Amino acid sequence: MKLSVKPRPEPDVNLTSLIDVVLLLVVFFMVSTTFVKESELAIRLPEADNAARPQAVDNRIDVTITEQGIFLINGRELINNRPETIRKGLEDVSGGDTSLPLTISADANARHQDVVTAMDVAGRLGFVKINIAAINDPQDDSQQ
Repeated sequence: MKLSVKPRPEPDVNLTSLIDVVLLLVVFFMVSTTFVKESELAIRLPEADNAARPQAVDNRIDVTITEQGIFLINGRELINNRPETIRKGLEDVSGGDTSLPLTISADANARHQDVVTAMDVAGRLGFVKINIAAINDPQDDSQQ
């Protein structure tokens, strides 16, 4: 007895409808997606100018902030960095004269919060001539 084996027909996969569905999904997602541009804050950072040199002032207040967060007012170290201590130190040095220029010099690795605290205390005391010290980039000097 001879059995005949019928060859099975190979399945035919029609990809046309699958491609149509994928393209429709791509178009749907492209149309329904919103591209939100995150809000940006445009700021201009201060630059040190070689031409503008500060005038020599006899009475001025220098607040120095070290990398470790130690505050010095006119070279005298404060016992801590609390705002009340900074306020008392500034009042003692200024003698109540808030028209004196105040310069804040902070180490490059000092915390930003310490600089803001010094500016806040000085502003609350009424100082209006507050400067932030910066150094000139040595590469800029060589190009001029």
